[in-house]
Amino acid sequence: MPDYRRNWVPGGTYFFTVALLERKRDLLVAEIERLREAVRRVKRRYPFEIVAWVVLPDHLHCIWTLPPGDADYATRWRLIKLLFVKSLPKGERLSTVRKRRHERGIWHRPKLKQLRCRVEGKHAPHLSVNSMAIQQ
Repeated sequence: MPDYRRNWVPGGTYFFTVALLERKRDLLVAEIERLREAVRRVKRRYPFEIVAWVVLPDHLHCIWTLPPGDADYATRWRLIKLLFVKSLPKGERLSTVRKRRHERGIWHRPKLKQLRCRVEGKHAPHLSVNSMAIQQ
């Protein structure tokens, strides 16, 4: 099992990339309303600020800021993915491993990449890669 090192910083700002298992699918844009609803539902229960969010056909990038004292982005992602997948009709191909684990074949196995980042100027109106200083 991989040894993922997570950066748990209460109230931190994080950059994420989340990808579909089948990179040639356009599921995220085709089902954007289902994705939005999943995010809305999770955000109501577990608040966070969306600094930036880009949805592409087969993956997404986003920057979140969590509330002070809260570093639990993993629960938020787990629920967003779960609610999105449960809203979709079944039909994807499943590997033997995914069948055995009762998983849907939607998300790429390395579930997410995250970096803690600092955005200059309290989330400047025009956010770009050049305006982020990634803290290592």
